[in-house]
Amino acid sequence: MTASRATEQFLIPLTKDTKNTTGYDIYPSFSATGTIFTGFESLAKWITQQSSNLIIDGYGGVLWETFIQNLQSQLTTANYISVADALLPASEINHLISSSIGNDDPLFGKRFTGEFRDFFSADKLQELQPIPGKLNIIYGCGASLAGWKAPVIYIDVPKNEIQFRSRAGKVRNLGQPTPNNDPKQQYKQFYFVDWPVLNRHKKQLLPKIDVIIDEQRIDTISWCTGTTLRDTISKMSEHMFRARPWFEPGVWGGQWMKERISLLNKEVVNYAWSFELISPENGILLESEGVLMEVSFDTMLMLNNKALLGKAAERFGDAFPIRFDFLDTFNGGNLSVQCHPTVAYTKEHFGEDFTQDETYYILDTKPGAGVYLGFQENINAPEFEQVLRNSFNNHEPVDIEKYVQVFPARKHDLFLIPNGTVHSSGENNLVLEISATPYIFTFKMYDWLRADLSGKPRTLNIDRAFANLNFERKGEVVKETLISKPETIREGSDWKIVNLPTHPQHFYNIERLEFNTRIDLDTAGQCHILSLVEGTSIKVLTNGLEQTVHYAETFVVPAAAGSYTLISNGADVKVVRSFVKEECC
Repeated sequence: MTASRATEQFLIPLTKDTKNTTGYDIYPSFSATGTIFTGFESLAKWITQQSSNLIIDGYGGVLWETFIQNLQSQLTTANYISVADALLPASEINHLISSSIGNDDPLFGKRFTGEFRDFFSADKLQELQPIPGKLNIIYGCGASLAGWKAPVIYIDVPKNEIQFRSRAGKVRNLGQPTPNNDPKQQYKQFYFVDWPVLNRHKKQLLPKIDVIIDEQRIDTISWCTGTTLRDTISKMSEHMFRARPWFEPGVWGGQWMKERISLLNKEVVNYAWSFELISPENGILLESEGVLMEVSFDTMLMLNNKALLGKAAERFGDAFPIRFDFLDTFNGGNLSVQCHPTVAYTKEHFGEDFTQDETYYILDTKPGAGVYLGFQENINAPEFEQVLRNSFNNHEPVDIEKYVQVFPARKHDLFLIPNGTVHSSGENNLVLEISATPYIFTFKMYDWLRADLSGKPRTLNIDRAFANLNFERKGEVVKETLISKPETIREGSDWKIVNLPTHPQHFYNIERLEFNTRIDLDTAGQCHILSLVEGTSIKVLTNGLEQTVHYAETFVVPAAAGSYTLISNGADVKVVRSFVKEECC
């Protein structure tokens, strides 16, 4: 933990030992097509070779004061102008965004649909003018809105680091004069206001930026030219790659990842989640001669969503449709009893285009572990609601199995969780959660009377849950419709493709590829998301580039890659893959 970040997770290193890549790699990288530079001295040298004016724009969460101080140490005579001087008063901005976050819900708001320019005074932007005869640098989130004709530098910072800085009280929401003392409230504005606005602004800038900077190591930045970024992203869109995963402890978290992923901090109490591929929050690492820099995963979508998503691009636009993440309850606890909203509810209340339809793929488990799924046949909805409310008000335990079914969890089982389904993972599972991308819309009904890791009560959402629960998913219906029944759909001498049927409400397919030597595949115009779920490692060959994937690693094969090959190391392996159903494109 440092002064600028509140977390026990390690800060990503500036350089990577590319020769030591045995086992699960928490810093997966893709070779850049050009040079990645380091430090403010090299950046200042580039700046002095440009015109007399410069724009430094960037994402929310940048430590602007520290960044400018570091740059001033190299460029002492420049004239620095903060675009924040042109922001509207905080009271006007709060009124502007009140329909998105102005409710009393501590977690949920509604997507803001305005533009970043709405946060600024047009007259004040016009007043921010360079001084003739000097090196003028206008900086801050939205600096390019001042309309200067000048080279553009863009500063990126990963979403996990934004949250670590938020917890340390070091970052402000857009237009706010001070940090929010409540990280949950700050995250609420990040998710529903700041990130949508900043993403739209960033998308407009990416095709023309001259330099992009990874600022998470604020005193030892890494950066590359805009040309290198765009060329590398174009190359990635034709080859297999991995997003950089990040990891978080939680009240129900377990020990599976902590014990098996060597580079994680072992001093953390547990690891509940691995964000393997949650596109709004993951980054991708570029590497040049061992030097690393990170840009947001959605940079790929902003630059060329068609190359990445193929047929699904028309429906999903810049929203990556599918997510993979781990839920670790090994020697931990049960997840909360929960459900997710319907599509109509999600659109009306949160402004999202699609909802959180999930599945649980059991990657590993201990004997006796189970998954809570669907109601008992004799469920009485009013009684269940009253019991939950009584538990919340009087802090009394609930016999959940009286109301919710529990099924044994076996390795490679797939449980289907369309929206409105009551569910929870029991302890001693490692769940590979394959889901639609929306990821914060979990309505907790019962949380085993636990506080969070800081000792504060966890928020329950009983009202929202009962507005969405499907009480027809009960008894034998659950066993027949919500537990996937594998079926082999193609096979050869030493390989087969097993379909794991999903629910009609799921817009994505899930298959398991089982082979001993190799299997040749084709994206057929779809983006494929895959994970090695059995076996030590495999090779993945895309357009002449061979890369290694280790057990439990998630990887992406973009639609534009076309054909690809998975090669075993000589043992039987299993790979799960998911992609958007043809009829849902």
